[in-house]
Amino acid sequence: MINIYISFILRCFIHTQMFHSYTDIKKINPDSNLRLPGKKIFGNLDPEFIKQRREGLDDFIQKLITTPILSENPEVRTFLSLDNPRNVQQHLDPDQFTDSENMNGKDPNPVNLGPSEKSSVKPSDFEFLKVIGKGSFGKVLLARHKKESKVYAVKVLQKQAIMKRNEVKHIMSERNVLLKNVKHPFLVGLHYSFQTKDKLYFVLDYVNGGELFFHLQRERYFPEQRAKFYAAEMASAIGYLHSLNIIYRDLKPENILLDSKGHVVLTDFGLCKEGIEGMGTTSTFCGTPEYLAPEVLRKQPYDKTVDWWCLGAVLYEMMYGLPPFYSRDTAEMYDNILYKPLRLRTNVSSAARSILEGLLQKEKENRLGAKRDFPEIQGHDFFMDINWDELDKRKIQPPYNPNVSGQLDLKHFDPEFVREPVPASIGKYGSCKMVSASVVEADGVFEGFSYVPPSEDAFG
Repeated sequence: MINIYISFILRCFIHTQMFHSYTDIKKINPDSNLRLPGKKIFGNLDPEFIKQRREGLDDFIQKLITTPILSENPEVRTFLSLDNPRNVQQHLDPDQFTDSENMNGKDPNPVNLGPSEKSSVKPSDFEFLKVIGKGSFGKVLLARHKKESKVYAVKVLQKQAIMKRNEVKHIMSERNVLLKNVKHPFLVGLHYSFQTKDKLYFVLDYVNGGELFFHLQRERYFPEQRAKFYAAEMASAIGYLHSLNIIYRDLKPENILLDSKGHVVLTDFGLCKEGIEGMGTTSTFCGTPEYLAPEVLRKQPYDKTVDWWCLGAVLYEMMYGLPPFYSRDTAEMYDNILYKPLRLRTNVSSAARSILEGLLQKEKENRLGAKRDFPEIQGHDFFMDINWDELDKRKIQPPYNPNVSGQLDLKHFDPEFVREPVPASIGKYGSCKMVSASVVEADGVFEGFSYVPPSEDAFG
């Protein structure tokens, strides 16, 4: 937001011909007590100075918009683009509107973005207990909310690392997808998201049954019935994402968690692609090497069937111990995915072999799911004994119970993570003493990230 305000004040002084002059604006309505902060904006990046300037500029903009005689002036409207309702909402305090109301009584964006910079949730609301995961941009921590005593998994990401690797779109996509998926039984739920000057925080469901990858490594492979149960819950989650016009694109054992009862929970939506209707396509090269579909490797346009390829690869790995075309040599593995025939041993049922052959078709047009998407998967003989309504209600007994003794039982997490000390900076709010140019830039780049449910007042 800071860079937006600075841009605004610069425009006020550089393009004075648009307003004729600040004095002329005041003459429109002398009673408005309109005050524009001083011109000297460079050379002082003290946080308190910036806070005062932001408040002053915010007050200036608010008065321009909310004072009828000013907001109706043609030059003011042109300058602030007030004839675009979405711009009006950007200029106004985001706390004044929910996702179901705006200046025209219509919702221009069905996703509730929540308050962007004024979220009442902050790092100091949590007691950060243990590191339970690590990634390219930060860590996942077990945290207890001090007021509620409820335990969450909090994903903490470094803004500058995200920006350096041009991953802003993926992070914002993850946040949007999380918002849409909180009600599905096999997708991790987002409770809150908020940000500080240098970090982003996702407050997520805490799932402590361990990664599917962890259990596969320990047991090498699963019995067919167990693999079928996990595959059915994964398919249900993917089918739901597809119904929202979202391609998941990164189904792999590391992104599949088990909850305390043994049900599947999909996590990490950073590679999701939104807005893919019907059999629409996209072409971004992304995913994890072992699970890439042939059309992605060929850099051809691909559709939702890439997720069914990934489901086939994970199902194969659960039953055989390795991904279907695996090689330690990545180039050889890619060659296998593109050209090597699928080999299936006879230690699984004919229905299991049939669904693997259907899901792992190299040509996407021939793949199971290409014609009717999820209903094709549901109707396959492999899932004949699955009651899908009971499955989605979590009424089918999982074939394996992680046997966790409570919320703080961390036996299914990597000991290397759990032993790591929690960084002192994680729980601090406003830890940057000086605001660098890159942090100022990040403040605008991640605008709209913060989310608080509209029915709640941030933890009561």
